[in-house]
Amino acid sequence: MSTSTTAGAPQAPAAGRRPRKTTSAPTGTDRIPKPSQGWYRVPGTDLKLRRVTTILSTGFPKPQLVFWAANLTAQDALANLPRLVAASLNPADKEETYDWLRKGHIRKKDERAEIGGAVHDVIEAHVLGQPIPESFLTDEEIAPFVENFLRFVQEWEIEFEASEMVVGNLTDGWAGTLDYLFRSRPIAHLLGVPPQTLFVGDTKTGGELDEKGVYPEAGAQMSAYRRAEVAWLRDGTQIPMPKVHDTGIVLHLRPEGFRVMPLKCGDDVYAVFQHAQAIAEFQRVLSKSVVGDALALPNIEERAA
Repeated sequence: MSTSTTAGAPQAPAAGRRPRKTTSAPTGTDRIPKPSQGWYRVPGTDLKLRRVTTILSTGFPKPQLVFWAANLTAQDALANLPRLVAASLNPADKEETYDWLRKGHIRKKDERAEIGGAVHDVIEAHVLGQPIPESFLTDEEIAPFVENFLRFVQEWEIEFEASEMVVGNLTDGWAGTLDYLFRSRPIAHLLGVPPQTLFVGDTKTGGELDEKGVYPEAGAQMSAYRRAEVAWLRDGTQIPMPKVHDTGIVLHLRPEGFRVMPLKCGDDVYAVFQHAQAIAEFQRVLSKSVVGDALALPNIEERAA
């Protein structure tokens, strides 16, 4: 199914008004689609492609997040009992403290997003052959991630082909930004494929090593990137999506170490992604009109008539 949309046809200018100036075709990096409010708009066209991460967040059930948020709230409550008790006796503080407690999972997600963003900046700098910013190397929280990432590159003989590359499927109506494409002789050997096999890769920085932090939907995300039809280079050139293997690699990167996790991302997993896409589209459009107004029996006079 497709969730791409096309903007309505432009209207003719009203009588007596000058027609709008036509804009020149996008050039260079302006040709690369950019995410906005759950969509990627293809520059120079009216085509909008649904964002892969939006599809997954809407179309995939995530019961583990409910328990995670509940556990985090319980931990915050126990760690701040005096504050909570004091606030419960003071109406002026009660609402503010209640709001602080219920938003604990949002604060935690923001902290993780900050670390994850820094890690992706490190990877992008490395792929481009640029020096890693000094601020990352001296930051006590981020530096261990950097060290373990560089170990991963060296020990697994990683040869990057692309990073932070926008890809899309114009037929199925979605687009996204993959973390990186790479080759690795040791990984290829372990998977029994040719040394020059190209893999799609993703980095996860949450959870705990060997316990949690890498979930099956990551395979669904990489299955979409694998089935992309087109990709955009850094200069804005649109090219056919390179052929990648049907096993993707997640680098689970933590301060205490890292793990190299193979995830299936073949056509069977992509079929599941498409189911999620259909559910996400239901939530976006059809769900708003499924439930009608409550029915009411007419009064006695109307029934008699």
